[in-house]
Amino acid sequence: MTKGEDVEKVADPKKTGPAMMIMAHDDDEDRSGQEEYEQLLQMYEGSFRNIAEGEVITGTVLKVSSSDVVVDVGYKSEGIIAIQEFLDEQGKCIVQQGDTVAVLLERTEDRNGHIVLSREKAEKMKIWDEVEKAYDDRKVVIGRVIERIKGGLAVDIGVRAFLPGSQVDVRPVRNLDALRGQELRMRVIKVNKKRGNIVLSRKALLEEENAEKKTHTLATLEEGKLLHGVVKNITDYGAFIDLGGIDGLLHVTDMSWGRAAHPSDLFKVNDEVDVVVLKFDRTTERVSLGYKQLHVDPWTAVDERYQSGERVNGKVVSLTDYGAFIELEPGVEGLIHVSEMSWSKRVKHPSKVLNVGDAVESMVLSVDPQARRISLGLKQVESNPWHQLTDKYPIGSTLTGKVRNLTEFGAFVEVEEGIDGLIHISDMSWSKRLNHPSEVLKKGDEVEAMVLNIDPDNQRLSLGLKQLATDIWDEFFENHKVGSVIEGKVVRITNFGAFVELVEGIEGLIHVSEFDDEGSREKVELKVDAMTSMKIIKLSPSERKIGLSIRALKSDDYDTDWETIDAASGTPAVTLGDHFKKQTE
Repeated sequence: MTKGEDVEKVADPKKTGPAMMIMAHDDDEDRSGQEEYEQLLQMYEGSFRNIAEGEVITGTVLKVSSSDVVVDVGYKSEGIIAIQEFLDEQGKCIVQQGDTVAVLLERTEDRNGHIVLSREKAEKMKIWDEVEKAYDDRKVVIGRVIERIKGGLAVDIGVRAFLPGSQVDVRPVRNLDALRGQELRMRVIKVNKKRGNIVLSRKALLEEENAEKKTHTLATLEEGKLLHGVVKNITDYGAFIDLGGIDGLLHVTDMSWGRAAHPSDLFKVNDEVDVVVLKFDRTTERVSLGYKQLHVDPWTAVDERYQSGERVNGKVVSLTDYGAFIELEPGVEGLIHVSEMSWSKRVKHPSKVLNVGDAVESMVLSVDPQARRISLGLKQVESNPWHQLTDKYPIGSTLTGKVRNLTEFGAFVEVEEGIDGLIHISDMSWSKRLNHPSEVLKKGDEVEAMVLNIDPDNQRLSLGLKQLATDIWDEFFENHKVGSVIEGKVVRITNFGAFVELVEGIEGLIHVSEFDDEGSREKVELKVDAMTSMKIIKLSPSERKIGLSIRALKSDDYDTDWETIDAASGTPAVTLGDHFKKQTE
């Protein structure tokens, strides 16, 4: 029997029996009974709670079934709530008969005569009250990010709330999707219960917390102090470390004693790291941090671990136009200069010999701990082919090579791979006066030459082309003597004499003093290309010089001023006087 049926018994006169019959017979008794009835009705109705729709009330669980929970809230009928509103995450019912629960009265009666209650809505109403209190008291609320929406994030704090993108962090957050599912601590900055609108701010809370941390950090911050921080941001030049309300810069050069191509190679955002304060400007609040300073400098006593002439193994970590850097140990690198990569090959770029990541053996050439430099040599671990040239090509021997290049002063001939010899222009012809090597040789020609000199230390090989041909000067000196009369063609005239071509490739000099006698009636006038007869008055095989005289042909009493001639044409090795002296002896 329900409470509604109890009211019906009292209100129905047919069911009151004797009481109503007495009232019918006596008016006084009738009025007295009416008053008693009204009092009884008031007492009955007063026994029910004065509740209104939309109000959160407390009820008692009367019964729990597999589908419903019956709750008594002190009204004339009970409320029936679906079991789903009482299940936890594991699907178990969280109430039992006799438990007290808070519910929301949605309607006082449904079509079955039951009041309509909701535990979930009561919980939300309770949460709204808590949110309003958190707003008034500036308390922290904790919520889980549901999804990204236009302008920011939807957050579950028991009810759905809005976190604007500008209020997520003190710095702009580029990837809001990454926060999905995370729990955040926030502050309520706006609430409208009627519109169901709640706006949150994580930034405001962080700024407040950072301000407190900053005050404490600044009070204790000093150079040389060891601190624990969190990597907040990474740039090309370093990483910003949150020290507690204030950020410090850890420059890439202070991250590692070794090579760091980019700060992201060593650190990631949100990494926890110990650092040391290198510099602190209290006025600007700028903090410079160091990480490598917490570790021993590997260059300490490096000259004891690496000595000149020692062979070492390492890995190529970088290539430049001028060489390759080799990591010998973490933080210690040496340089193989491009000139130290090969004894014979012309290395235009280190990449022609080495690649990044290659394991390489080299030789220590020099160590400078103060400058933090180690010079290495790659070619030094191999034999020097230049030191073997003397055995392969003795001086005076002949060899065959290809003309690789021509310059104004000679031709470079490739003797073997990476080894060139130079044929100087003066060693190309005994007789021809060459203006350029191209008059004799062309690039790509196969040429036979004589080895003239080898300098292994300076890597120089001198070759001669004319040395393989007959020396026409030697032949001339063998066939001509001082005093011999010879004919030649004037090829050029200078202020000190005339040069005469005696045979192809050989010239002699007629000094101006040897043109004719001062007392001669016939003056000699020489012209270029004119043929003339002369007498040989000087032969110098060592200097390849020939002195000639027209005056000696006409004078029986010949005498010449050798000092004047010597000044113009060099000291004579054999003179006409010597020739006559030998004849008299």
